This record gives sequence, C-alpha cells and structure tokens, in this order.
Amino acid sequence: QVQVAESGGGLVMAGESVTLSCTISGSIAYIRAMAWYRQLPGEQRNWIATINIFGHTSYADSVKDRFTISRNNAKTTAYLRSNSLKPEDTGVYYCYAVVDAENGYWGLGTQVTVSS
Repeated sequence: QVQVAESGGGLVMAGESVTLSCTISGSIAYIRAMAWYRQLPGEQRNWIATINIFGHTSYADSVKDRFTISRNNAKTTAYLRSNSLKPEDTGVYYCYAVVDAENGYWGLGTQVTVSS
C-alpha cells in the first residue's frame, strides 16, 4: 500500500518562509512525479508545482517567483520551499504522487497559516 504524508506546515508571519515535506512510502517501482496543490479558504484545490521523474520542475504563475519544489536523491521526498509568504497563501497544502503505471495518491494535507 502506498502512503503519502505531508509535514512542515504551521503558523508563520507574513514575509517569512516555510518548507513543506512530502514523503512517499510503500510498494513502488518508481515515482513518475510529485506535485503540490493547495486549497485556499473557500476555493477549490489548485495545482502549484510539479517535479517529474527527470527532475524537471514547473510552477503555477501565482507562485513561480516565490516557491521552489525539489526532492531528495532517493526521489522519495519532495519539498516545497515557500518564500515571502503572504496572508493570502494561507490554506491547506497537499502532495500528490504519481507512481508506476500512473497511479495517483494524495496526502492528507498540511495547514499553512500566514499571519499579518
């Protein structure tokens, strides 16, 4: 069974940074991609960043100048470094992993609250 778990959320002040982690575990042959989504209050869940099997990254326009996605050498943990946080970045951040024959798995999410 595959499990995806996010960590690193919490309460931060506006202008500060936070690094979220997403770790995947279980019976996996290979990880095709790992992505971060976020759900802001009152909104649907939206994609913000992806890192694929080759290490190529892509970002939503809303975060590309402030957020950075990366991963560890084993490719089992993805990180999301979020700089210059704003109150409007407050929301639940989710990790999504695509593994093997394009099976997708969600984590339960981690709350990030940015206080002004």
